[in-house]
Amino acid sequence: MKVTNQGDVSVYTIAGANTARPLPDWLARRRKRSLKSDPEYQNRIELLQDFEFEEASQCVRVSDDNDWVMSTGTYKPQFHVHYLPHLALSFARHTKSLNTTFLLLSSDYTKSLHLQSDRKLEFHTPAGCHYELRLPRYGRDLIYDRHATEALVPSVGLDSDGHGEVFRMNLEIGRFMKSFQIDVGADDGVETGLQGSIGVGGVNTAAIAENSHNLLAFGTSIGSVEFWDSRSKSRVAILGGQEGEITALDFSPTGLSLATGTSNGLIKLFDLRSPKPLLQKDHGPGFPIKNLIHMTTSSQEKKILSADKQMIKIWDELDGETWTSVEPLVDINFVTWCKNSGMILTANEGKPMHSFFIPQLGSAPRWCSFLDNMVEEMAEEVSTDQYDNFKFLTLPELKSLSLSHLIGKTNLLRPYMHGYFVASKLYEQARLIANPYAMDEERAKRIKEKVEKERASRIRGNKKVKVNQKLVDKLLKRQEKRARVDTKAGVLGDDRFNRLFEDEEFKIDENSREFQVLNPSTRVDPDTGATVASQGVQSSDESEDDASNTDESDDEVAPKSGAQKEMVMHVRTSNQGNSRPSKDTTLGSRAQKSGRISKARGDVVGERQVTFVPESRRKKSEEAPRPQAKDRRTDSRRSASGNVFRRM
Repeated sequence: MKVTNQGDVSVYTIAGANTARPLPDWLARRRKRSLKSDPEYQNRIELLQDFEFEEASQCVRVSDDNDWVMSTGTYKPQFHVHYLPHLALSFARHTKSLNTTFLLLSSDYTKSLHLQSDRKLEFHTPAGCHYELRLPRYGRDLIYDRHATEALVPSVGLDSDGHGEVFRMNLEIGRFMKSFQIDVGADDGVETGLQGSIGVGGVNTAAIAENSHNLLAFGTSIGSVEFWDSRSKSRVAILGGQEGEITALDFSPTGLSLATGTSNGLIKLFDLRSPKPLLQKDHGPGFPIKNLIHMTTSSQEKKILSADKQMIKIWDELDGETWTSVEPLVDINFVTWCKNSGMILTANEGKPMHSFFIPQLGSAPRWCSFLDNMVEEMAEEVSTDQYDNFKFLTLPELKSLSLSHLIGKTNLLRPYMHGYFVASKLYEQARLIANPYAMDEERAKRIKEKVEKERASRIRGNKKVKVNQKLVDKLLKRQEKRARVDTKAGVLGDDRFNRLFEDEEFKIDENSREFQVLNPSTRVDPDTGATVASQGVQSSDESEDDASNTDESDDEVAPKSGAQKEMVMHVRTSNQGNSRPSKDTTLGSRAQKSGRISKARGDVVGERQVTFVPESRRKKSEEAPRPQAKDRRTDSRRSASGNVFRRM
């Protein structure tokens, strides 16, 4: 998915020639393994099934109920109907000739009127072509007056009275009515025919204020706009003095203003109560304006969309400042807007039809509401390159790359606006020469950004208080184990416990009996006041020292007692006589003594020594106490009666 930025407005290309390489299904299946790692192919979006034509598309419109899209194209001449809730092609139908433009007469696709390039009008229903009729001259545009049920077809050429004509086909009666006669100038050509000479005038376009006063406007080839009342069938006013031919017209939703587009790319905004334009804007490239659409953004801002064959611009209705623009890779034939949304569809010369989504213009239509969440995730990085083989650089950037001496001397630098287009190969070579370590710097920068991102995602809990700071740290440490730190949760955020962390009278006394009972695994050092492990928690060094102290005390007590038990056994390891534990010294660094090993306890290395004093059995029996005589009355014996509970 491609994204372009014009200021603060992002435009996402959902479908079209600028999104991803079109690959057939059979090729995609064969290259499935290699395409798995291709980001361009993986990020593709097929918004609508078969939203394309074999060669080019001519016109596209969305139904009033926003459930159907009808588009026409070639070759062969045909039109497609898509059902939007299913995002699928409903059906395709071929026609005898190329479709110039069409209208949806109903709120869905069931009734449509098509203007053909061979001077025909065709009425289509779901069953097929319902009826067709032939026009006297070639039509240029097509609009529908719902109040009078008349199809109006502006045409080229002059009638018998020397006026241009707008044919009126009454769909209720089923016949032509008297045409509107429009002043399009005289035919000064020599050779005339059915249409007149090559330079004959005509009525190029038409517009109707359908939602307001229902006034009709017709733009001519001589630069004038005529307004007609559909009720009295008479001319109301003429707006003249325009430069070039009028090629596009559009009424505002209120019907009080009219936007006109000319063949030389000028756009003017008129108030119907004044012949002077409120605003004049140059579209830029100088091509004829094809479409004008009044739009309202999600923030209720008034915008106007204008399109020629090269680009689409959306600009402010009040001051004419360009809001955003879109420039596809192929020529544009028609533009339509999905009302009350940010979706724009175009018919163009390329094979796929284009779809653009502007989130700031409005949310996605309900049939593709998933785009609101997808566009930011799947959008590629914004690129400043205008072309694949050229890169735009300003003059300071050229000087930093030592390329300023090439200005005006080679075709590799092409001036454009406030900078130059530089060939991509030359730019890469110059950048590598100017900074050979650019790759390493970029890699280090990305690693740093990744580390900072991971560091910011870590959970940290820190809160400073006046009293009982250890208690606060202990509570926050418990929260970190649960992967959820909140300094205002539980006791820390309860107002009833504020004095526990502010008032000195509530300071926890770790020397008290109550604290030691509740925390038996900790003890307080009386000299330093620090809390250290005790009783249940001891280090390995402390346990070894305690064991050695116990052994030494046993050695001292044994000879003084005089009375020996049956067996006095002492177990001693080889490292207890040393000043340092064995874990602090390596096996090779221990003292090795030559000669015979002494039997003394301190000289034993690498073994254990056991000593005991045996005693005779006679002495044991003499010193043992004699058993006392048993009393038969109290002696427990088995009862003959079997009553177990008698003596209980």
